[in-house]
Amino acid sequence: MNSNYFHKNSPFKWPTLKQWKKLPRVLGRNERRILFLLIILACISFLFLSTKFYFKHTSLVPVKGGSYTEGIVGQPRFINPVYASLSDVDRDLTELLFPSLMKYDKNGNLTKDIATDFEIKENGKIYEFSIKENVFWSDGKKLTADDIIFTIETIQDPKYKSPLRAQWLGIEVEKLSDYKIRFELKKPSSIFLENTTLKIIPKHIWKDVLPENFPFSIYNLQPIGAGPYQFKELQKNKSGFIESITIERSSNYYSKEPFISQIKFRFFKNEEDLIKAAKKGEIDGFSLINFQHLKDLPSDEFVVHRIILPRYFAVFFNQKKSKVLAEEEVRKALNIATNKEEIINEILSGYAHKVDSPVLPEIYGFATPSSVYEFDSQKAKDILNKAGFKDFDGDGFREKHIEKEPAFQFTSTLKVGNKGNEVRELQKCLAKYPDIYPEGQITGYFGQKTKNAVIRFQEKYASDILQPLGLKSGTGKVGPSTRKKLNEICFPSSEETLPLEFSLVTVNQPQLIEVANSLKKQWKEIGVKLEVKTASISDLEREFIKPREYESLLFGEVLGSIPDPFPFWHSSQKNDPGLNLAMYENKKVDYFLEKIRESYDQETRKENYESFQNVLIKDAPAVFLYSPDYLYLVKPKIKGIKTTIIIDPSKRFSDIENWYIKTKRVWNFLKK
Repeated sequence: MNSNYFHKNSPFKWPTLKQWKKLPRVLGRNERRILFLLIILACISFLFLSTKFYFKHTSLVPVKGGSYTEGIVGQPRFINPVYASLSDVDRDLTELLFPSLMKYDKNGNLTKDIATDFEIKENGKIYEFSIKENVFWSDGKKLTADDIIFTIETIQDPKYKSPLRAQWLGIEVEKLSDYKIRFELKKPSSIFLENTTLKIIPKHIWKDVLPENFPFSIYNLQPIGAGPYQFKELQKNKSGFIESITIERSSNYYSKEPFISQIKFRFFKNEEDLIKAAKKGEIDGFSLINFQHLKDLPSDEFVVHRIILPRYFAVFFNQKKSKVLAEEEVRKALNIATNKEEIINEILSGYAHKVDSPVLPEIYGFATPSSVYEFDSQKAKDILNKAGFKDFDGDGFREKHIEKEPAFQFTSTLKVGNKGNEVRELQKCLAKYPDIYPEGQITGYFGQKTKNAVIRFQEKYASDILQPLGLKSGTGKVGPSTRKKLNEICFPSSEETLPLEFSLVTVNQPQLIEVANSLKKQWKEIGVKLEVKTASISDLEREFIKPREYESLLFGEVLGSIPDPFPFWHSSQKNDPGLNLAMYENKKVDYFLEKIRESYDQETRKENYESFQNVLIKDAPAVFLYSPDYLYLVKPKIKGIKTTIIIDPSKRFSDIENWYIKTKRVWNFLKK
C-alpha cells in the first residue's frame, strides 16, 4: 500500500453509493457477516434511543371520547332535586344533570360550582352569592337567580311535600339582581353553606306545573338540566321496568367539559343480578352494598376504590319504649358486650373501621373520646349482676325482680272528724271485710261508724297493733302502728319481673340483617334476649322511624362536610322530622350543639364537639358500631378517579370531569 495514501494533505472523500454497493464483494465472508450484524445493532440502537427519547419527551394525556356503563340496583323515579334525596338512584343522576351554587370536590371539601363569589355577613346570619352569567339549561335557556329562588320556594312550600323542606324552613331568599341573591337566616349558622349544594331546577320548565302534578311530570324522568351531562334517552322493557338511562356530555357546559362522551346507567332489581352482569362484562362499574359479593368477582377485572364516607351505623336505644333500655347500666353493658372488630372482619370483610363516637374523630380530626367502651364480655356480665339482672329461672336469659311501690299508702294520723281522700281510701279498704265494716259506706268523712270499724280492725290484728303498745282494746284512731298494718293489708307491695329482652328493627338488607344477628349472638352471651325485626326502607321509615315505634334501631347516619350533630342528638329533634333516633335528652349536650352551630371559631367549635361526644358516650344512648368504606368498582379502562372522601354516594361523581377512557401522546413542550 502506498504510504502517501493517507497523507495529511490528501482530502478525504466519502464513498459514493456505487462504491458502497461494491463493498460486499470486496469483503470476505466473515467480514460481511460482521458488517451485517453491526448494521442490525445500529438499527436496533437507533430504534431504542428514538423510542426512549419519544417516551421521555412525551406524555399520555386524556382525550375526549369513550362511553361508560354503570350498574345500579333500583329504579329512577324523581330525577328532580326537589324529591331526589329519597333515592340513591335519583341522587346519582341528579348529581350529573343539575348545577348548584356550591359543590364538593374530590376530597369532600366545599368549593364553588355556579357561584363566582360569596360573602358571609352578620356572623353567619346573612349569606350573599354572585353566580356565573354563562350557565345555560340543556334547552338553551339561561340560568339566573330566578331559578335558584324558584327551587328553594318550591321546596319550602308544604304543598310540594319535598323531603328537603325541613332544611329550608325559616330561610328567606331574596333576589338582588339576575346574578346575585341573598339568604337570610333566623339565627346565625356556621353550617348553612352545605345547604347551598342543593341542585337547582329550571323555573321556565316547572313554574306552570301544579303541586299535585309535580311528582307525575314527564320531566322527572326526562330532565332538563345544566350539569356536565344532559339527558339523552330512557329505555323500558315490556313490563314497564326502566332498563337504562343514557346521558351525554353537555354541549354548553359552563365549566371544564368531561372527557367521557356518554354514560349509560343500567338498572337491576337486586345486587345478585348486578353481579351477574358484571361477571358477563356488561357493565363497567358499580358500587357494592353487600361486601361479601367481592369474592364472587374476578380480582383482575375491576379496580376497587375504597372511598371514605362520613357515615356510621349504630344501634339507637329508644328508652321511651323499653323499660330495660331506660336503665343506664344495661346500655353500658350492651356497649361493652359488643365485639365491633368481629362484625367488621366477618361481615364487612374488613372494609370498615370501628366507631366509638358520633362525630367520627378519625375523619374530622377531633380528639378521640376521653373514654370508650372496650369489648369485655365478663365485665358486661359483672355490670348486669351488680344492676340486679340475673338468670333466676335458668333459661339462659337474665331478668330483674323489682319491688313495686303500692299505688297508695296511708301517711296521716286519722280520727273522728277528718275528711278527705285518705279517709275515703280507709273506708274502701275496711269495706272489703264485712266483719270489720258491715255498713261499707264510702263517704270520705271519719264518723262514728268508721271509728267502730277501725276498732274492730285493731282488735282483729291486736298482736301487731295493740299489744306492742300495751293496749287491750282498740282506740279507733289510725296511728303509726295501725297505719302500718292497714298499708300491709290494703295495699300490699308486689314484685315485678323485668326480663332483659327487647327488639331490634333494621332494614331488610342482607348485610344489616347479618349485623343484627351477630349482635343477637354476642348479646346472648351475657344473657340478653334480642328479637330481630326487619322491614323495607320505606316501611321502616313510615311504620317505625317516623312514629318512633321501636325499642332499638340498627340504622346509619350520614354527616356532612361540616359535621353537624344537631339533627341527630339535640332534644328538639326527638320527633319526626328530627333525626334524634335515640329520643335522647341532655341539657349539656343541647348547649354544646347550639354553640357548635353558632360559632365560626374553629378552636371553639372543636372544643364543643369534643365536650359533646364525651357527655353523650357517658350516657350511652346508643352502641356506635362502624363506619363502612364506600366500595366503588370500575374496570381498569376507566382512569382519573381520584376521589378520596364523599359526603353521599352520589358524590363519587364530584370529579367526573377528570375521568377518562381514551388517551394520546403529546410532546411535553406542547402541553399547556
